[in-house]
Amino acid sequence: MNGTSAIANNRILIIDDNPAIHEDFRKILCRHDTRKDALADAKAQLFGDDAPNAFGACFEIESAFQGEEGLRKVQQALAEGRPYTLAFVDIRMPPGWDGVETVSRLWAADSRLQCVICTAHSDYSWDQMIHRSGMSDNLVILKKPFDNIEVLQLAHALTRKWHLQNQLQMRLNDLGKRVDDRTAELIVANEQLKREIRDRTSAEEARRSSEERFAKAFRSSPVAVAILRVNEGIHVDANPAYEALTGYALDELLGCAPGKLGLWAEPAEAERIIGKFRDGAVVREEPCRILAKGGQVRDTLLSLELLELNHEPCALLTIHDITEQLRLEAKLRQAQKMEAIGQLAAGIAHDFNNILTVIQGHTSLLLAEKPSDSGDREALQTVADAASRASRLIRQLLAFSHRQVMQIQAMDIHDTLAAISLMLPQMLGEHIDVKMEVAPNVPLIDADSAMMEQILMNLVANSRDAMPEGGRLSISARGVTVGQDVMSNNPEARPGRFLRLSVADTGCGMPPELLPRIFDPFFTTKPVGKGTGLGLATVYGIAKQHSGWIDVESEVGKGATFHIFIPRSEHVPVATGTRSPFEKALPGGHETVLVVEDEASVCDFVVKVLRAHGYTVHAVHSGVEALAFRKGFSGKIDLLLTDLVMPGGVMGRELAQRLRVNDAALRIIYSSGYSPGMAGKDLDLTEGINFLPKPYDPMRLLRIIRDCLDGKLG
Repeated sequence: MNGTSAIANNRILIIDDNPAIHEDFRKILCRHDTRKDALADAKAQLFGDDAPNAFGACFEIESAFQGEEGLRKVQQALAEGRPYTLAFVDIRMPPGWDGVETVSRLWAADSRLQCVICTAHSDYSWDQMIHRSGMSDNLVILKKPFDNIEVLQLAHALTRKWHLQNQLQMRLNDLGKRVDDRTAELIVANEQLKREIRDRTSAEEARRSSEERFAKAFRSSPVAVAILRVNEGIHVDANPAYEALTGYALDELLGCAPGKLGLWAEPAEAERIIGKFRDGAVVREEPCRILAKGGQVRDTLLSLELLELNHEPCALLTIHDITEQLRLEAKLRQAQKMEAIGQLAAGIAHDFNNILTVIQGHTSLLLAEKPSDSGDREALQTVADAASRASRLIRQLLAFSHRQVMQIQAMDIHDTLAAISLMLPQMLGEHIDVKMEVAPNVPLIDADSAMMEQILMNLVANSRDAMPEGGRLSISARGVTVGQDVMSNNPEARPGRFLRLSVADTGCGMPPELLPRIFDPFFTTKPVGKGTGLGLATVYGIAKQHSGWIDVESEVGKGATFHIFIPRSEHVPVATGTRSPFEKALPGGHETVLVVEDEASVCDFVVKVLRAHGYTVHAVHSGVEALAFRKGFSGKIDLLLTDLVMPGGVMGRELAQRLRVNDAALRIIYSSGYSPGMAGKDLDLTEGINFLPKPYDPMRLLRIIRDCLDGKLG
């Protein structure tokens, strides 16, 4: 910045009662034209600027001849927004104020004004002037007679000082505004914090005034409560409920941190909650699992509250045990899930069974036409076997959801073990060794053979998943007599004679805290997508439906053993021959049969089988069509084979009732992919009597129709 621009537009006020003095100042400050004189050199040394070639008329000079007039000009300049930067004031100006008084009045109006008192006398000492004027930073004494260079130097220096002070003040004002704005933001942001601090302070004061009542409530509270020292994290105190929950006595707790006692079942989660509290966040009912001294894991809600004891920060730890609540909620969810599965199973069973009826039926027809040495016969038999397994799976699903009655009969477990032994190599792989052992004279059981197969297959799959790197699988069956000692270990056990099926593996095993939950529906320790959590639940449900129970032995790293106890049977097993699915001696007839089936492929299959065996067949696809057909048909109908659930508003049950109004002798067989219970409680359906469940093969279809027409049923 050069000298000219530094003092441009700067206003100087001369206050002196002598007009000649005013002229002198104007000559000095407004018409100085010496090049590179001593003043320029002095300015360059003072401000570090390059000395200009010449000083022009850079100051705006105004005059006042008394102190009062000078004060008015200063006030007017401030009002106009063009204040003076410098005032030269004479020390003596009779009859008005003297120079010291005038300066005091000027500073009262404009504290930033730089002032120079001009004097040729020693009327006042410096200390007296400072005492009377009250300010020294903006005051300079100039002795008369004064040197022109000295006056010019003072004008430049003091006006430059005024500008610097003005810039500094602007900076300070700007910073002050920023500070005010930020302070306002902090005030708003901390409003909630201040309220919390006030609330906590009030709570602390209330606590101190009621320390005795707090102690009584602390001890008698049914909720587990402890006090921890924040810095060390150790127990300072605990109530009896806390001792009962954790299993530790008070003398074991005091001075020990929960983590060192192994109280946290999930240490990482507990550390997260504690860290959240230490960061000042509110901790309210955070889920946390507690590992009691006896090894029992409890589900709890953990809360932490800051308090002060003996001027030391402490944490009030409150633990709500919600283990029983979660168990009841899980039980409710289980019931709801089972109901949902049952509804889903019942809903899809009809369509699946229709499909399987077509597959089984036509496969049987093709098998009947193939000679025994046909190359296609093995493939067709494989399809037939797969359809049979699919049918059993649907029946198992319905049985699991309590939507279908199991086919209980006296059976030998040898047959089931022989059936699954053929599937084990493909199911397990070569890295797992299998040992199967059946004791001599193994007892018969009253059971559904498909359900027994399902138990074994689920347990085998569970063992396979527990041995990803290979191992040994053992399956055994033997008769046992259960006494009171077994009952003491399992409340579901009871004395008597039983068949014990055992499946043991050398896999990863399970920790003891998981054993109470392994039969819960949808509980699984497998990764997401690797298990549904229904396998062991299905095993448990089937065992219960057969009046049995399950014992489990497991140790981490050593494998698991499942023992299934099924009551032995007192009946003789029903002999089942190995008949061809479509033998030549299948019964036929010449009667007239009305087939009502909404599934076209099933209907075509039934019509084909019946007509091939001599029956006269009329087929329609709904109850409405059947009523219309009967109205226009003058002949006799000997038997009605109708689906239970059909579109059009007329179900199989209503159709049968309306047709029997005019033909009481009409024989009726119902068929459905649903379970018999779907028809309602007031319609008595019995499989093999008046109900043909889907899927079915030609033999079952022809047999039930022939028996019904011959009057052998019901």
